[in-house]
Amino acid sequence: MELESLQIYWWLLISVLGAILVFLLFVQGGQTFLLGVNDSSEASRRMISSFGHKWELSFTTLVVFGGAFFASFPLFYSTSFGGAYWLWMLILISFVLQAVSYEFRAKKGNIFGTRTYDTFLFLNGSVGCILLGVAVAMFFFGAEFTVAKGNILDASAPVISTWAPSHGFEAIFYWKNLVLGFAVLFLARTQAALYLMNNNPQDDDFFRANRRRVLVNAVIFLVFFLLFVGLVLTTDSLETTYDGSIDGRQSQFAVREFKYFFNLIELPWALVSFLIGVVMVLYGIIRSAFAKHWTCGIWWSGIGTVLVVLALFWIAGYNNTPYYPSLTDPASSLTIFNSSSSLFTLTCMSWVSVIIPFVLAYIVYAWYSMDRKHN
Repeated sequence: MELESLQIYWWLLISVLGAILVFLLFVQGGQTFLLGVNDSSEASRRMISSFGHKWELSFTTLVVFGGAFFASFPLFYSTSFGGAYWLWMLILISFVLQAVSYEFRAKKGNIFGTRTYDTFLFLNGSVGCILLGVAVAMFFFGAEFTVAKGNILDASAPVISTWAPSHGFEAIFYWKNLVLGFAVLFLARTQAALYLMNNNPQDDDFFRANRRRVLVNAVIFLVFFLLFVGLVLTTDSLETTYDGSIDGRQSQFAVREFKYFFNLIELPWALVSFLIGVVMVLYGIIRSAFAKHWTCGIWWSGIGTVLVVLALFWIAGYNNTPYYPSLTDPASSLTIFNSSSSLFTLTCMSWVSVIIPFVLAYIVYAWYSMDRKHN
């Protein structure tokens, strides 16, 4: 395959991993319910039993997502992970707290009490979801960095990418980024309630409590999601007029009004995926909230979420769009063409990517096995 085809292919794989990660964040969303119930109650036991078997899946997907980005688009990895390190360190710390909490929460000799670890799980569920949303929002609203590849030859300071002095704090507190962050949080909470309805259908009181959670959190999610979609579709962004990845010259960009709106129109498969996904999410939520005893909402909403996130990644990276716009220096913006690995690296990894369907099959099998043991 040619280099351009491999770059497009690997952005597709990144999109799939990102979409699966957003779906699996229902584990984090469910952890935010723990502080609302008594730590020794039956509701708490059911929540821990349901999510305690799934947290490794979201954590592993996050690691694979980061690893795939590092291998396929290393310039993004060095720019974002190396520059906005406060953002990524807070995300990492929140997921470390999750792992520690599930390991020690119920162990004998726990001197801190289960409530301490429930608080850690709440922090992972809330802060982790919001900050991951902030990180993805920068694909659309940009970040404060510059890239100078020639600096690699400077022996005194061979630093290609430089970031704003706040190193990621400015992104955390930018209101447009937070809109997506809160949308991700309340989507995760909604899908957590849907999963609990699916995983515990025999307890009527618990089922009704989660049905109420679905309705409340879904309304808040829709407010933030519609606001985010409106912001994205009315945003003026950059469009590549010249890609400098071939002869080493700097890429050139021009501002295009309503760039992401036109991306949806000009990429019909993205528009179809987005619309079908939105309909599936709404159907799963509405029927679960108002039907007397329907347990399949998590699958409708989950598959719909994957389709919507895929569409968002596609309009962020395809159609001559820089997936990481620079607010400081537009010429430093990153595209899938000027930030990718070499032809040799992408080719080798493409052979490795053949095992991905087998990995997904294993996840499905492991999920089924854990649920069967839980029930």
